[in-house]
Amino acid sequence: MQLNSTRLFLRPVAPTDVQRLFAIYGDPETNTFNPAGPFPDLAFAQEVLNRWLAHWQSFPFGNWAICLREQSDQVLGFGGLSVREFAGKPVNNLGYRLAKEVWGKGYATEFARTVIAYGFDECQLPVIDAAVRQDHLASQQVLEKAGLRCYGQVYDIPGAPASLVYELRAQTWRDQGTPK
Repeated sequence: MQLNSTRLFLRPVAPTDVQRLFAIYGDPETNTFNPAGPFPDLAFAQEVLNRWLAHWQSFPFGNWAICLREQSDQVLGFGGLSVREFAGKPVNNLGYRLAKEVWGKGYATEFARTVIAYGFDECQLPVIDAAVRQDHLASQQVLEKAGLRCYGQVYDIPGAPASLVYELRAQTWRDQGTPK
């Protein structure tokens, strides 16, 4: 499912994305707040990409390549909705990672709002969650601008401090209208 926003073009990930996936997720700077650290090699990136591709086979949502509408062949990052477990409970998890050269331009917020609208309007998801490191203030701001609110913590990475858990319920999103 391809999606468009004001500035972004989102397309489901493709097998040809492995090099760009490794370039972004293998960059130590994009992993500053990730206790697991950067992807170690291209083979690991391929394993992750294979899981993302398989997710699309089971659900009407997954991970997208985030591109500019005017330059749809240039991948700025990756993100999406995926079914994950937080504290033994399945959730519809919102996640994203952008290349460092496009940070601070509002793309993450625009991406999050677009994917949330798709999740609620097209997929009829009842709630969307996101986990974020406690010291990752920029990502917390993205989630809050997109309408999510912090409701607790989860120990999602063994040996690491708890992550903050954010959520947005479909009914709340509809009642408040799309955040601007």
